[in-house]
Amino acid sequence: MKRETHKSGKGHKAETLGPSQRQLRAGELVRHALVEILREEELHDEALQGVSITITEVRCSPDLRHATVFVEPLGAGLGGVTISKDKIAPAVEALNRHAKYLRGILGRMIDMKFTPDLRFLHDESFNEAARIDALFLRPEIARDLRHSDDEDED
Repeated sequence: MKRETHKSGKGHKAETLGPSQRQLRAGELVRHALVEILREEELHDEALQGVSITITEVRCSPDLRHATVFVEPLGAGLGGVTISKDKIAPAVEALNRHAKYLRGILGRMIDMKFTPDLRFLHDESFNEAARIDALFLRPEIARDLRHSDDEDED
């Protein structure tokens, strides 16, 4: 069954409306397997020593041959705690160095026609959420929000 598309006019390419159910299902399968792999396997890399990695999301390409794995050090982004990029970057680089090894283990754990190539990226969504929270806490914005709520009640 073909995925519904949005046509933007004559002569333009059709754009898909987000990931398919198949991509979402494959992403979750890969995410769960990678969590188990990182929990059980010991990667011998200086940058990963003493760092617990959380896999927040896995996005698969439409053909399921490539997967982008979004990672965050455990505890980062919680309660407004942010970890600087200079501490996160070496861990992400180490995971990308070990991507082929992790892919080999992943291929034995999941039942897919192709084991996707892995690319690890730092998940910036926690930093963005903390930035937005900080904006809402600014006095002038909080005042405007209170003023807007008072008008809605009238």
